[in-house]
Amino acid sequence: MSPTARRARRARPRTDGTTRRRTTLGALGLAIAGALLPGTAYLVAGRRRLGTLVLVTWLGLLGSAAYVGLVRREDLISWALDPDVLLGMILGLIGLGLAWVTVLVTSYKLLRPVPSGIGPRLFGSAVIGLVCFAIAAGSAVGTQNLVAQRNLVTKVFADGDSKSGTKPQLDRKDPWADLPRLNLLLLGADDAEGRPGTRTDTVIVASIDTRTGDTALISLTRNFMRMPFPKGTPLHDKFPTGFWNPAVPADKEQSEFYLDAMYKNVPRDYGNLLEPSDNPGADVLKLSVGEALGLKLHYYLQINLSGFEKMVAALGGITVNINYPVPVGGDDDKNIPPGRYLQPGPNRKLQGFDALWFARGRYRVPGADLARQARQRCTIKAIVERATPQNVLTNYQEIAAAGEQLIRTDVPQEQLANFVALGQKVKSAKIKNVDLDKKKNFPNGRNPNYAGMRAIVKTALNPPTAVKPTVQPTLRPTPTEEPADLTASCAYNPS
Repeated sequence: MSPTARRARRARPRTDGTTRRRTTLGALGLAIAGALLPGTAYLVAGRRRLGTLVLVTWLGLLGSAAYVGLVRREDLISWALDPDVLLGMILGLIGLGLAWVTVLVTSYKLLRPVPSGIGPRLFGSAVIGLVCFAIAAGSAVGTQNLVAQRNLVTKVFADGDSKSGTKPQLDRKDPWADLPRLNLLLLGADDAEGRPGTRTDTVIVASIDTRTGDTALISLTRNFMRMPFPKGTPLHDKFPTGFWNPAVPADKEQSEFYLDAMYKNVPRDYGNLLEPSDNPGADVLKLSVGEALGLKLHYYLQINLSGFEKMVAALGGITVNINYPVPVGGDDDKNIPPGRYLQPGPNRKLQGFDALWFARGRYRVPGADLARQARQRCTIKAIVERATPQNVLTNYQEIAAAGEQLIRTDVPQEQLANFVALGQKVKSAKIKNVDLDKKKNFPNGRNPNYAGMRAIVKTALNPPTAVKPTVQPTLRPTPTEEPADLTASCAYNPS
């Protein structure tokens, strides 16, 4: 056939009854409907085989997605935490978006009336272009979220080659079968400008009941000295009476031997006594804090406090009760007063910067360290409450990007799905505080009574089974015998 004949044939209107009388608006409507249910527009245009293939494929994809979402949710969580599967999802989503756009464009070309003026043609092309843009934008957002998730998993969580002398070996399929409580070490690392090295001013142990999700928070004061090490370790041989300098009078403060200095000083000065580790400071604290409290600490989660505000901002802020003026800034050691104070009030919405100072401010606050520990526990509670599935999904890219910068941990990638499932239990369970009894066990930080603390922790995490009393009931347990619910501890009570 000559080129002239081919052009003449293309110029002739189609003669099938379904397309001859169709308007541009009708073709647009059918094409867009075909985009919502791919393949139907091909069927209307008479392309039955192609339409059936595309429609069956689409319905199969929808059915598979519904099955996975309703029946295999645990597998879906595992896939979302596997870097290799996430890479496949990214490529698959890009391919799906391209295929969707192709179906829409070809459907409209098959359905549009051939003898139409320049106006209808431009209008139809513009509408199809806008719908294609919407499809591409949706695919791009989904792809970006998957890329952010993959970056978070690969950059933050440990892979099989990570080094840690304190990381436990847990069963991948059922890690909690023989582990009634999971003990996490939460570290707030302060590496602010002008401070040499990193100090962990926040040290909290979260002990989680793996069956119920009930969590007990145990805060340690930053100026604890003589922190112990487990017997049989090189560090215990070096410091048999705890981490301090016996050559200095016992009543003198030794700030370089404080708990908050161990993260930096022990690896720097006694690194030859440590096993190879990706984060030796965290491993040192896992050993020492665990020994001080009589617990086996399984993993650590370290947050950079100077960047903490980014995470709170990504969540859209947190809501807390403020019971007294909390200083923003200030330095006790240099006698520099704060620039301002967070004023008392119920249900105060705090953004990143103010949330950071709510958690760390202590300039001349009565009982500064203990007061700050209490606010830090309330901050953790507020973040848990704020991290709803809807909020996390809406701001996921920002949250993931903040997590890459702020979080270090030795939680392995292969255990992430189990941790997410446990985290869902924690979100709906009770969060309590274990009071270590400052008046009795650490009036100051120079020589804390770690044996007394271990007894309190043991009783709090393993309360005796209640029995029917045969005599007059005793008084209510003291706070050191029973953890205090954070809901009450973090309530608005300015008195």
